[in-house]
Amino acid sequence: MELSKNYLPDTTEARWYAHWLEKGYFNSSPDNRKAFTVVIPPPNITGVLHMGHTLNETVQDILVRKARMSGFNACWVPGSDHASIATEARVGNMLKEKGIEKANLTREEFLKYTFEWKEKYGNIIYSQIARLGCSVDWNRVSFTMDGHYYKAVITVFVDLFNKGLIYRGARMINWDPAAKTALSDEEVEYRDVEGKLYFIRYYLEESETQNYILIATQRPETIMGDTAICVNPADERYNHLHGSFAYVPLINRRIPIIADEYVSTEFGTGALKVTPAHDLNDYNLGLKYNLEIVDTLNEDGTLSEAAQLYVGEDRFAARHKIISELTEKGFLSKVETYPSRLGYSQRSGAVVEPKISTQWFVKMKDMAEPALQAVVNGDIRIHPADRFLATYKYWMENVEDWCISRQLWWGQQIPAWYDEEGNMAVAETEEKARAVFIDRFGLIRGELRQDEDVLDTWFSSWLWPIEVFHGISQPGNNDINYYYPGSVLVTGQDIIFFWVARMIMAGMEYKKQIPFQHVYFTGMVRDKLGRKMSKSLGNSPDLLALIDKYGADAVRFGIMISSPAGNDLLFDEGSLEQGRNFNNKLWNALKLVKSWQAKVDPSQSRADQFATSWFESRLYEAWTEIDALIDQFRLSEALKTIYSLIWDDFCSWYLEWAKPGFEQSVSPDVYNKTVEFFTELVQMLHPFMPFITEEIYHLLAEREDDLCIRPFSVIRSKIPDVLQDGIFLKEVITAIREARTKHQFRSRDEIQLSIDTPSPDTYYRVQHVLAKQVNAGTIEFSERAAENAIALVIGKDKVYIQSDKPVNTAGQKEGLLKELDYLKGFILSVDNKLRNERFVQHAKPEVVELERRKKADAETKLKVLQESLANL
Repeated sequence: MELSKNYLPDTTEARWYAHWLEKGYFNSSPDNRKAFTVVIPPPNITGVLHMGHTLNETVQDILVRKARMSGFNACWVPGSDHASIATEARVGNMLKEKGIEKANLTREEFLKYTFEWKEKYGNIIYSQIARLGCSVDWNRVSFTMDGHYYKAVITVFVDLFNKGLIYRGARMINWDPAAKTALSDEEVEYRDVEGKLYFIRYYLEESETQNYILIATQRPETIMGDTAICVNPADERYNHLHGSFAYVPLINRRIPIIADEYVSTEFGTGALKVTPAHDLNDYNLGLKYNLEIVDTLNEDGTLSEAAQLYVGEDRFAARHKIISELTEKGFLSKVETYPSRLGYSQRSGAVVEPKISTQWFVKMKDMAEPALQAVVNGDIRIHPADRFLATYKYWMENVEDWCISRQLWWGQQIPAWYDEEGNMAVAETEEKARAVFIDRFGLIRGELRQDEDVLDTWFSSWLWPIEVFHGISQPGNNDINYYYPGSVLVTGQDIIFFWVARMIMAGMEYKKQIPFQHVYFTGMVRDKLGRKMSKSLGNSPDLLALIDKYGADAVRFGIMISSPAGNDLLFDEGSLEQGRNFNNKLWNALKLVKSWQAKVDPSQSRADQFATSWFESRLYEAWTEIDALIDQFRLSEALKTIYSLIWDDFCSWYLEWAKPGFEQSVSPDVYNKTVEFFTELVQMLHPFMPFITEEIYHLLAEREDDLCIRPFSVIRSKIPDVLQDGIFLKEVITAIREARTKHQFRSRDEIQLSIDTPSPDTYYRVQHVLAKQVNAGTIEFSERAAENAIALVIGKDKVYIQSDKPVNTAGQKEGLLKELDYLKGFILSVDNKLRNERFVQHAKPEVVELERRKKADAETKLKVLQESLANL
C-alpha cells in the first residue's frame, strides 16, 4: 500500500480501538497468571475529561499496557461516581429550565428524573476515555449507585453503626448554603483574601470607668447571635469587667462578660464576641460556660427569625445594611483592612458557614491507625515518597471525625428509621428495622419514617477497590480473591485525604489487608502562567478538540513529556505539536525502511556488521534503563529516553549508517535486523503511544498477532566496546561534517582522510560507516599532514581532511587559535579549582578525580592543537 505523506491519526485511531475491543484484548478473567489490577479513580458523571484527567488516565494506561505486554493478567476497571451535590444541582437546574421546581416533587419523582439524566449525559466521559485510547475492561464498568454497590454501602454503614464507629449527634459542621447540605472538613477549600475588621462598641450595663467595650469582628452580620463577650483573665485592661454585662448593638440583648485563656490579647482589641451558633471555637466556649445558642442563619444563607433584623435577606446583603445601621447609630468605631482565610465549598463555590447541626459521623481515630501503619511500614509505597509521605502521616495522626450525612436526595439514603416518638433503629431494610424496634421496644409506635439524608459521596467511593469486584455485596467471590489487593492506584494529590486514606481504612477494616501496593500521585496541571486549570478561568482546553487537532497519541505524548513524577506541570500546547512531529518522524522512518524492501538482494553478503551490532547494544542498554524508570514510576523520564533513542539513535544515526547508497542493494541481514529493531522500538513506545505503534507494527511486516498483546522480548546483553565505538564514531562524524560545512564543501564533494592516532583499531572497526557518512574516498593513517590539509583535533587524535577544493589556511589558523585560547582558559579554571584546598578536602574523591581527568585531557588536546598550528 502507498503510505500517506504524513501520519493521519483520524483514520487510524478509531479503527484500531474498535479492533482491540472486538478481539477482547482489554477484558480480564481470573486465570493462572499473576494479576495486575488498577481501578480508575471514578470521575463524576457530571463532568468531562479535563487535562488533569488526561494525565491521570494516560499514566494508568501506560502502566496497564506495559503490564499486559509483560505477561500479567492486566485488569483495569472503569467506572464513575454519582457525585451527590454536583449532580443534584445539575438536575435541579435542568428541571427549572422545564418549569419544574424540585420542592414540588416527591423524592421518588426527583430520583426518576436524575436517573434519566444520568443515562443521557452521565456516560459522556466514557467515550472520551475511549478516544484517549485507554485499555479499560468495558465489561467491568462500575457506578457507585449500581444495585450491588448501593447494597454494599448500606451494609458497611449498618456494620460500623453496630460496632459503635458511626453515631448521630449535634455538632458544629461546615454548611454549604448554596447546596443546602453539610460538608466534611476536607470539602472546604481555604483561600487567602483581603477582609475587613470592624471595630464595634458594645455598651456596658454598669461601669464607673467606661461606657463601652470595643470589639473587632470580621462578620458584623452575626452580632445578633452573640451570647457573651470573652476576655483573657490575664488581660489587665478588662479585669474590672469580669462578671459584668454588656448589650448587643442594634438588638439590645443583655450578655455576660466572661474570662477564658482561649482569647488572644493580641488580636483586635483583646475582647471577643462569642457567637456559639456560627463559630467552632465559640461553640466550644458556649458548651464550657453554658451559653445560649442563637442560630441567625437559615439553610440558604439568609437571616433567620432568630436574627430579629433583616430577616430573609442574604447574609452578605444584610452585612452591608448592618454596617450602615451601626455607623448611623454610633456603634461603629473604625474599619481596618485585615488579611484573612475564607472557606469555600469545593462543590458549589459558596462561602461555607459554620453551623450547629444534627448529622451522622464516623469515628476515625481507631480506623486511621492501621491505615497509617500500612504506609509507614512500607506495605503501601507512595510515589514520590519524599513529597507526600509526611503529608499523609500528619493527616492520619490528626484525623477528625468524618461528617457523612448530606441533606440531599441523590445518593445512598441513610438506613435509619424513626417511629412517632423519635426512637431510632438502624438496619439494611425497613423490614429489618421493624424487627429491631420490636426486639428493643416490644412494639412500633406509628408509621416508620426513614432518615431523609443521604451519605457523603466519599462514603461510597472509599469502598471502590473492594466493591468493583463485589467484595462486600458478595464476599469471597473469585474476582475479589484474585484481583484484590490492587497493584497501583494513580490519582491526584488533592484527594489524598478524601479518598486514598479512606480507601486504605476501608481495606484494612473489611479485607484485613491493603487495597493496593503502590500509590502514584500525579502533579497538578497548570497553564503557562502557573495557574491551576479550571472552567472558571477559561484556561482548560477541550480534550476532544485537542485530539481532533493533534491525535490521541500526540496528546498523550505532550502531557507525559511535560510531567516529572509527582510535580506540577505547566501545560503548553507546543508539547502536543512536538508529539505530532514525533509521529511524523516515526512515519518517515517507516517509509524509509519500507523503501528498502524492494532493494533487498539475497545474493548480497552482509557488507558491514558495525551498525547493526551497535544499535542492538544501544537498544538493550536503553531498554534496561527504561524498564527501571517505569518500575520507579518515572514515566516522563522513560518517555524522554525512548524519544531520544528513536529520534536520535535510530533515525538520525542507525538508519543513516545502515541505509543503502543510491541505486545500491541492501543485504537481507541488514533489512531484517532493521525491521526487528523498529518492531522492538514501537513495542517499547506502545504503552505511551498505542495507535501509531500498532499501525507501524502491522505495516512493517505481515503479522499474525497484534502489538498491544505482544510479549516483550527477553532483554539481551549489551556489548560495552561496541557502544563506546558508537559514541566515538558519532563524535568523529559530527566533527568532520562541521569542518566540511565550515569550508563550504558540498555533500557530493569527495574528501580523503589522514589520521594521526595512537588507537587505529577503533577506526578500523568503524571505517566503512565513517567513509560513507562523510563521503571519504580514502582513509589512511599517517603522522604527517599533507600540504594544505584541513586539521582537526578529535580527542587525542589529529584528523586531516584533503580535497581538490582550495583550503583557506588563514581561516583554519584563526579557528585553531580560538580553540587554543578556550582550552588555556579552561585548563586555568580547572587548575584553580584543584589548587583550592577546601575543594580538594571536602569534595567527594570521585569528583576530584574527575576534575584531574578533565585537566589531563585538555592538556593533551592543547598539545595536539599546538602541533597542528605549527604544521600550518
